[in-house]
Amino acid sequence: MSQDTLKDRASELLQSAGITINGAAPTDLQVHDERLYSRVFAHGSLGLGEAYMDGWWDAGDLPGMFTRMLLSGLDQKLHTFEAVVAHLKARFINLQRGEHAFEIGKAHYDLGNDLFQAMLGKRLVYSCGYWAAADNLDDAQAAKLDLVCRKLQLQPGQRVLDIGCGWGEALKYAAENYGVSGVGITVSQEQAEFARELCAGLPIEIRLQDYHDIDEPFDAVYSIGMFEHVGGKNYRAYFETVERCLKSGGLSLLHCIGTNSAPAQPDPWIEKYIFPNSMIPAATQVTAALQGLFVVEDWHNFGPDYDRTLMAWYANAEAAWDHLPAHYDERFRRMWRFYLATSAAVFRSRRDQLWQLTLSARGVPGGYRVPR
Repeated sequence: MSQDTLKDRASELLQSAGITINGAAPTDLQVHDERLYSRVFAHGSLGLGEAYMDGWWDAGDLPGMFTRMLLSGLDQKLHTFEAVVAHLKARFINLQRGEHAFEIGKAHYDLGNDLFQAMLGKRLVYSCGYWAAADNLDDAQAAKLDLVCRKLQLQPGQRVLDIGCGWGEALKYAAENYGVSGVGITVSQEQAEFARELCAGLPIEIRLQDYHDIDEPFDAVYSIGMFEHVGGKNYRAYFETVERCLKSGGLSLLHCIGTNSAPAQPDPWIEKYIFPNSMIPAATQVTAALQGLFVVEDWHNFGPDYDRTLMAWYANAEAAWDHLPAHYDERFRRMWRFYLATSAAVFRSRRDQLWQLTLSARGVPGGYRVPR
């Protein structure tokens, strides 16, 4: 098929999303290399992302352009071999167990604390903020951490478990503001070292450990932005771990991204460049995995807040880039920009949600009053 034919087909598809090739609107696609069309039709989102990294195209409003694409269902019209392979791997291979559990730490979270410190704001919290009463990123993240503590009904002297503790900010907040002690586990060496320093002097232990291996009692167990790396084949094992570690009468909170789509459909570009071996859960998978183990006391969705969070990260990263080390080169910068922009669009278009599930083993006597 000729380049002109491919360009005409691309133009027709993009027009259905309100996007014009080389148009004047911020959400229009500016093409710098005509080979873009054959690359995208051959490789779908992987080809589109790699072409952007290589400087073959641009858009003034990248998140806005992607939002138009998603709202029109344009991505569903480009089914490629890479997408099929990613789907089959996620469905039939346990990519998150054993030594694979630590791959995400090395590939993403160990990229460098300098990058994440520049992007994430006052606190190194790499998950959705809570913007109900906040007007800036730092306040939104503090509100989210406090919301978690309130939902768990934390009390002084309790001992909590943070599964996937990141850089330790949630544990630090809970210890300082609610008087608890705790254990945080992570699969990232860089995060573990930072968290130990951050939480020095507090009754907090940070471990480099897979959640499957922990078996000790806690008054509350929570996970913030980690479940996306668990994988469908391990969801039941995750909830069994929580149930095993949670004391009688204790509460658990799961903060994670959830999809409206069918299970096990990871994006090939995200899989290759950002989050290897990761999977966004569907509600059907979550409910099946916790059946018989927990009562769902509350299922809170504030997905649009992730759009605001990601756009704040986007602005921070762009503002700081010239001051970051040289190994974050221009291709990496375009990769990171593509990642944040597409992620914001996914939430802006309501394709994905942000869930907080509050769970009890046998139901809270008299009912659970939901903090917001």
